[in-house]
Amino acid sequence: MPIRADVDTAAGQDLQASRFRRAAARFVTGVTVVSTRVGSTDHAMTANAFTSVSLEPLLVLVCVEQDARFHDAVEASGVWGVSVLDESARAVSQWLATRGRPLHGQLDRVAHHRGEVTGVPLLDQSLAGFECRTTALHPGGDHSIVVGEVVGVELPDSPARPLVYHRGSYAHLA
Repeated sequence: MPIRADVDTAAGQDLQASRFRRAAARFVTGVTVVSTRVGSTDHAMTANAFTSVSLEPLLVLVCVEQDARFHDAVEASGVWGVSVLDESARAVSQWLATRGRPLHGQLDRVAHHRGEVTGVPLLDQSLAGFECRTTALHPGGDHSIVVGEVVGVELPDSPARPLVYHRGSYAHLA
């Protein structure tokens, strides 16, 4: 049964949010890690709210929770990377999605390298990597929509499949 858009009660909003989450989980997404560097500290987080925006200019976006430590870091640095994870990177994805993990050394146990253009960390277990320069930061409810110009692209020669997420869990492409 559809939810009416004019429901104003707290119970109605909770029900709508719950149904929204379940409905959105039916959309299969790829899994990425977004990363940046502020001073000598690497910052990274798992994200599935990533998409291409434009070919002219080359733009992508990622959505970052405003309360996340990563939000302040990506805003401060002005550059960031996106690693499109391959299916072998499930443990990495889970680690970088863990709330409260230590800030310092969070990439110590993750194979990565520095992007050639920006120096941001890019993960080795990836099908593609993007280096981006922030061009806009838009409010989006409890998240910010971070838009970036792509200034570098990596395309490793890998036969691996992508890591995907569906209905609240990791899934495999057949």
